[in-house]
Amino acid sequence: MDGCDCIEPLWPTDELLIKYQYISDFFIALAYFSIPLELIYFVKKSSFFPYRWVLIQFGAFIVLCGATHLINLWTFTTHTKTVAMVMTIAKVSTAVVSCATALMLVHIIPDLLSVKTRELFLKNKAEQLDREMGLIRTQEETGRHVRMLTHEIRSTLDRHTILKTTLVELGRTLGLEECALWMPSRSGSSLQLSHTLSHQVTVGSTVSINLPVVNDVFSRNRAIIIPHTCPLARIRPLTGRYVPPEVAAVRVPLLHLSNFQINDWPELSAKSYAIMVLMLPSDSARKWHVHQLELVEVVADQVAVALSHAAILEESMRARDLLMEQNVALDLARREAEMAIRARNDFLAVMNHEMRTPMNAIIALSSLLLETELTPEQRLMVETVLKSSNLLATLINDVLDLSKLEDGSLELEIKAFNLHAVFKEVMSFIKPIAAIKRLSVSVMLAPDLPLCAIGDEKRLMQTILNISGNAVKFTKEGHISLVASVVKADSLREFRTPDFHPAASDDNFYLKVQVKDTGCGISPQELPHVFTKFAQSQHGGNRGYSGSGLGLAICKRFVTLMGGHIWLDSEGTGRGCTVTFVIQLGICDNTNAYQQKLIPLVWPSSGDADFVGSVPNAPNEEKGQASLKYRYQRSI
Repeated sequence: MDGCDCIEPLWPTDELLIKYQYISDFFIALAYFSIPLELIYFVKKSSFFPYRWVLIQFGAFIVLCGATHLINLWTFTTHTKTVAMVMTIAKVSTAVVSCATALMLVHIIPDLLSVKTRELFLKNKAEQLDREMGLIRTQEETGRHVRMLTHEIRSTLDRHTILKTTLVELGRTLGLEECALWMPSRSGSSLQLSHTLSHQVTVGSTVSINLPVVNDVFSRNRAIIIPHTCPLARIRPLTGRYVPPEVAAVRVPLLHLSNFQINDWPELSAKSYAIMVLMLPSDSARKWHVHQLELVEVVADQVAVALSHAAILEESMRARDLLMEQNVALDLARREAEMAIRARNDFLAVMNHEMRTPMNAIIALSSLLLETELTPEQRLMVETVLKSSNLLATLINDVLDLSKLEDGSLELEIKAFNLHAVFKEVMSFIKPIAAIKRLSVSVMLAPDLPLCAIGDEKRLMQTILNISGNAVKFTKEGHISLVASVVKADSLREFRTPDFHPAASDDNFYLKVQVKDTGCGISPQELPHVFTKFAQSQHGGNRGYSGSGLGLAICKRFVTLMGGHIWLDSEGTGRGCTVTFVIQLGICDNTNAYQQKLIPLVWPSSGDADFVGSVPNAPNEEKGQASLKYRYQRSI
């Protein structure tokens, strides 16, 4: 004993072992903390475990164990008293919970062994599956019969065939002795027997719609059993030994026919129903089953859908026939209208040609007659003839142009032309008459106005001439100004209207022409009608001026045809007016071909016109040529 050293010598701390213990405590704590999460998931998903609170207590025990191992990580090295206190409290709590859990397990283990929870659960599940399988089989059988019957009744859209097929198929599927359908009468005060399966009772019998049994059926959305003695069930004669059968009845919703009038169908309200009565064989013990009544209800709904489709089809066929008749009548009217338009255009063209020849002769001879020596009375009469002839010639051409514009036969002649020459030519036309009335005329062309453009030169000139001619015509004194400019791209939005949407382009530009006068003006009430054909101002300031009322109407159509917009502004009667239009013209690349001298224009000094630009004075002969040109030639 003296030589035996039974006491184990002290062993210095091994850093590797401490490291392994540290890692092990960490993973033990991690595992302890994950177990309660799994228990919580189990309790949440389990609907049959009766001792959930035991699992919660067991989870607390595991959490405390994990906390103990987690706190132990700080005890492998020098630690404070606080860590020691926390470790002590954790271990004491763990011991208490451990003992409580152990004692509780001893108490509930016999109860757990005696409870056959799983067995009961499986048994309940088996019973539930049996019920569901029975329901599925019933639904499959009902669905098969419904599909078969639906296919039969939807194979036709004749309502009588639909109802007859329904009764036959229901009688065969359910083994019925009789099946009948009661339809509401036209008056809606009674039900009429319209279809039967065996025809044992004469069709056409009626029952009052106010009977209690009828109201009972109408108020239910399911099939019900009705007494075999009620009026609805009297659909077969009572013969031989008679055992009362079970009779079922179900309502059949009918389409609201207030907007339809189909043959002999009554005018039904939105709450109208028919009644289908089904009778099991007498002298038998058969009773109505739930799935059979459900089948009857589904069939009633399908019959209602089929009847509504039939009603809609009949109405659509009637509407189609009516529409075809209307289309034929419209096509005939269209052809007649086209023939009338062609005849009118031919007549206007012939009349325009035939009337223009003598009219030109009258104008020419009247103009020449004015150059001779006449007495004042003779000169007044010749001037009246010349004025009336010019007006009539203008009216003839305006009517022909308006006719072409309205029927769409007028087409623009798009080509390159000298834009500056158009305005100089317009001034050469309106200047003589303006000089006679001692009106000053000014023309201003913007510096950036292109020399040439691509468009319809003739229609542009006619539009400017009509507007300028109106300005001269309705101005007694003062001045008339014509301004032409190019609309800048950033200013296009100012001219947008619901019918006019200008857009900038590299190949086009927008020309703005504005004609302003100091004439009689237009009242605000008459402004909306100035572009209406044959509309003339009835205000006192405009009285005494003759005209057809077609000039501005034609201008508006020309401007619209050239992709533009025209409008008129006036501050009121006696304050003049301003006519402005914007049209789209193409940009001409070859401007050298138009760099030529224009015919210089000279006007009388009594009404000199200012033309912005260098225009040399012309010899006096050209004055007479311009005057004759105005007299002999209509303004386009």
